[in-house]
Formats: sequence, structure tokens, C-alpha cells
Amino acid sequence: MRSAVPKLTLVGAGPGDAELLTLKGVRVLEQADAVLYDDLANRSLLAYAPAHAHRYYVGKRAGQPSTPQTVINELIVELAHEVGHVVRLKGGDSFVFGRGYEEIDYARRHGLICDIVPGISSCIAVPASQGIPVTSRGVSESFWVITGTTRSGELSSDLPLAAQSNATVVVLMGLSKLTELCQLYRQFGRDHLPMAVIQNGTRPDERCVVGQVWNMPQLVAEQGVGAPAVLIVGEVVALHPAYVTEYALGLMQAC
Repeated sequence: MRSAVPKLTLVGAGPGDAELLTLKGVRVLEQADAVLYDDLANRSLLAYAPAHAHRYYVGKRAGQPSTPQTVINELIVELAHEVGHVVRLKGGDSFVFGRGYEEIDYARRHGLICDIVPGISSCIAVPASQGIPVTSRGVSESFWVITGTTRSGELSSDLPLAAQSNATVVVLMGLSKLTELCQLYRQFGRDHLPMAVIQNGTRPDERCVVGQVWNMPQLVAEQGVGAPAVLIVGEVVALHPAYVTEYALGLMQAC
């Protein structure tokens, strides 16, 4: 009979680069009896799990077949009672639009011991990978992190507030709402703000489009940038070398 205590550990896998997993995350994976991993978690991280550990893909991606959250919750509990220690490997940080709390809450209510290993969130790491700080002295003193995908399928009600602020706005899972987002900024007369869209941030195939709000939908379409992508709006984007070349110098020449 199995003697291991049923347990769940949420591990934030980071934004994509396998080397951005924390040391604690590595050590937890080495103790796993089962690993449930997301679409955005780097699959090379599964090599840290023991050979005997069961591995289950339970990814979710907009517009594609996905594993329902209820199924994931039930599988966590079922596996923990069958094999012992379940590691839930989630892209970025489990508590930043990762439904991590939902899974922990369900597991606790079904008798599992639960631990959390924070991960490096894409909302900070992906802009940083392109040299874009979410805050910079004299440029931006705060930042918003907003989901582009709500239960209702509409833009977050926080976006109109964020679009009127001087803060950097980082939108996760929002590429499908790009045109709508840019129209919102236009309504507030802010469509000349610098903007970046970064696909596959921190991975070898990372791509970055830098421009302004008004022309970003066109630039993204022309360059074929797709999901997963992080959207950044604000003056900090003007610190990106490509923006300096394409816009700042052009404005200087026009003057």
C-alpha cells in the first residue's frame, strides 16, 4: 500500500526560459511522484522529475482544445491519493492569472497538504528581456498588470482606469483584444503612447514589435506576431533601442 502523504505543490515555472526556474522549484520537481504541466511551462523542466513520476499535460490555450479547470482540480486530488506528491508546474507565477489559488483551495478541501513555490512572472520578466523596465525613475513610478481575457470575454473594467493613468500597463493573454485595447486608448487621446508586443518572451524564438498604440495592430499583423504575447503600453517602452531608432530620431529630424 502507498505510504506517501497526499500533497500538492504549486511551482511557478517562470516565463519560458528553462533557466528562470528557481532552485526551490528544481528541488521540488526532484521529489515529485506526478507532474501536471501547463502549455506555457517549458517542457525541458520535466527532466528534473524522477523517472517514476507520472507526467500529464493539462494545458489551456485560447481558441484551442483545453483541459477544463474542473478536470485539473479533480486529477490533482486523484493522483495525490494514488501516488503521493503532485507537482503542478505552471507558467510564470501560479498566483498571477494562473488559477493557482483555485487549485490550492480545492486540494485543501479534499485533504491534501499544500505548498507554494513562487515563480518569476512574465509581467516583469518578459519586458525586462527586451530591456523595457516596467518602472524607471522619472518615467514611470508604478505599473498595472491586467488580464486580457475575462470570464465575460470583454476587456477588463480596470483598463479604462489604467489607460488614463501615467503608469505602465502590462496586459497578459490579451493579443486577441489588441485592436479593442488600442481603440480604448484612442478614446482617451492617448494613442501615441509607446507600445510593445512581445511573443514567446525569454525563449529562443522570442519576437518583439515596438511602435505606438495607433499603429500596433497593423505592425503585429504585418510581422505575423502571435500568442502567447505580453503587451506593454507606456513611456518606458520608449527606452527600447528600436523605439529610439524608429521614433525618437524621426521626431528629432522632423523638428
